[in-house]
Amino acid sequence: MEDRVVGAASGRAGDCGYGLWRKLVNLAVAAVLAVAFAQPARAATARIVAFGDSLTAGLGLPIEEAFPAKLQVWLREHGLDAEVVNAGVSGDTTAGGLARLDWTIAEPADAVLVEFGANDALRAIDPKVAYKNLDEILSKLEARKTKVLLLGMESPANWGAEYRQSFHAIYPELAERHKVLLYPFFLEGVALDPNLNQTDMLHPNARGVDAIVARVGPYVLRLLNAGQPGGSG
Repeated sequence: MEDRVVGAASGRAGDCGYGLWRKLVNLAVAAVLAVAFAQPARAATARIVAFGDSLTAGLGLPIEEAFPAKLQVWLREHGLDAEVVNAGVSGDTTAGGLARLDWTIAEPADAVLVEFGANDALRAIDPKVAYKNLDEILSKLEARKTKVLLLGMESPANWGAEYRQSFHAIYPELAERHKVLLYPFFLEGVALDPNLNQTDMLHPNARGVDAIVARVGPYVLRLLNAGQPGGSG
């Protein structure tokens, strides 16, 4: 009889010990989960596609000195975890960009930077044609509900005032039509500066790319609601 009492008492003691252990484990798990959920969720890397011609591709420069690579570094330095995809093709006109849009930007993107028009202007392509092509590019991106920064371009002076006026009007008109953010002139502060361009005086050198990135970067932050631009747009 005494043995039974002692055994029963020992069993109850063991049950109590096990129950206490279970409670302690549950409390520890709850504490770990509380800490984990209290930590802010890490934002996903923003995927940005730089879609353009040789000015985007970085003709004449190592890939790490091209506009997309330098922009990616700048954005990360300014607090935006971003991947900037180089989707530039040298020689592309607005027609070339439109023709390859669907397969070039097949993957979803958080934003697309549209930079076309320089080759249209150099070849004196009718501004109405360039307008139509860019309009279709923007319409396709709008249908995808993709954020867009339209990077404007200007024509050379040798085609005359009427051509220049018609060409320059393309970008603000399209920005208004599609309600997209506009950076008026991609080569602002860089065009025709021998210190910021390669020997052809058409394509920026590494310093020129840095100057472009410093101006365009704030617009990209604004596009992704991560900051304010350094100018109007």
